[in-house]
Amino acid sequence: MSRPIVIENASLYGDTTASILVEDGVITAVGEVAAPEGAVVVDATGLIALPGLVDLHTHLREPGREDAETIETGSRAASRGGWTAVFAMANTNPVADTAGVVEQVWSRGREIGLVDVFPVGAVTVGLKGEHLSEMGAMAHSKANVRLFSDDGVCVYDPVIMRRALEYVKTFDGAIVQHAQDLRLTEGSQMHEGEVSAELGLAGWPAVAEESIVARDALLAEHVGSRVHVQHLSTAGSVEIIRWAKARGISVTAEATPHHLLLTDESARTYDPLFKVNPPLRTQSDVDALRAAVADGTIDIIATDHAPHAAEDKDCEWAAASFGMLGLETALGVIQKALVDTGALTWRDVARLMSENPARIGKVDDQHGRPLAEGEPANITLVDPAAAWTVDGAQLASRASNTPYGGMELPGRAVATLLRGEPTYLSPRFEGAFA
Repeated sequence: MSRPIVIENASLYGDTTASILVEDGVITAVGEVAAPEGAVVVDATGLIALPGLVDLHTHLREPGREDAETIETGSRAASRGGWTAVFAMANTNPVADTAGVVEQVWSRGREIGLVDVFPVGAVTVGLKGEHLSEMGAMAHSKANVRLFSDDGVCVYDPVIMRRALEYVKTFDGAIVQHAQDLRLTEGSQMHEGEVSAELGLAGWPAVAEESIVARDALLAEHVGSRVHVQHLSTAGSVEIIRWAKARGISVTAEATPHHLLLTDESARTYDPLFKVNPPLRTQSDVDALRAAVADGTIDIIATDHAPHAAEDKDCEWAAASFGMLGLETALGVIQKALVDTGALTWRDVARLMSENPARIGKVDDQHGRPLAEGEPANITLVDPAAAWTVDGAQLASRASNTPYGGMELPGRAVATLLRGEPTYLSPRFEGAFA
């Protein structure tokens, strides 16, 4: 049995100041708290307490690309970023398209214990888009998979997409779509626009995303099933999601921190750290995404944490892999782009980065719960004044491909508790738990 923990003087959701008593992995009191004998008492003055963050879109690379990331290093990065649960994408080697592979990922996450790792199953065998995977077997495995995605590859065939939506409806699952028309983006390197024309790089047009978003919304309506659209990146996609929701279609959507802060102007450096799929878009797209996050059209913020080995990024732009790190920097980026600008409150951050992801991922019985008596003690403490300069070499991930290197971010997670057990403690708190 672990010692009780009293978190004193925390700002709950950035609103009211209170203390939190944690006993045996559960929050047993909130408000004025008397510390039990032998309790660990930590002073959280100036800190914001949020429910542990839930990332619906993470690449952990294991099995198959442990040179870029492992479940252990990715879990450590996640805990340092304030996350208590992550959903691991299926584009591993072997692909997570069978019950055996998803159970391996789930069990390894449990063994490490820094965050709850929930595997996302592949929609199609080998991510090839030809035949449906063993979704039923994965759903009924001990991993209890409810989200399915070929992320990195669009489920392009509308017949396959329809059948997948019909299949997951039987166990209240969802298809998580990487919206990209493959024919319109063949050979593309960045957003299609003025900057790509000036740089001479093949463009990735906005319509290639928007056409798939619209198609899948209509398919979800036809079938009566759930679809979740990953990493929304264009103003047009925002309008389609807004239209679909007004129509009553069961569609949800996410935006990434990098699409909420960076633009295609970053590509002028030809630095592959800014190469990502979907690509960084224009400032008008960023503005539309920020507005959609604020008004609830976009349901969640997810990282699309995509670690790569050095040789896959330390090369010329055209040869470099798509993707960037995100787990440790997400909170700071969102504070910089949306909280400090007044677009979001910290309570909004809890909704977008904890409550809604847990609900969509069907893990809201344990994660994304209120900071209230009787709830699981999954807690993130954020220091909004902890300005820090990002250095890829100092991040916990095995990879270092962050686009924020040298950028100062305004705040960060300083402590993370998973079921009452500290999984990350900044130097401020290390002595308290000795």
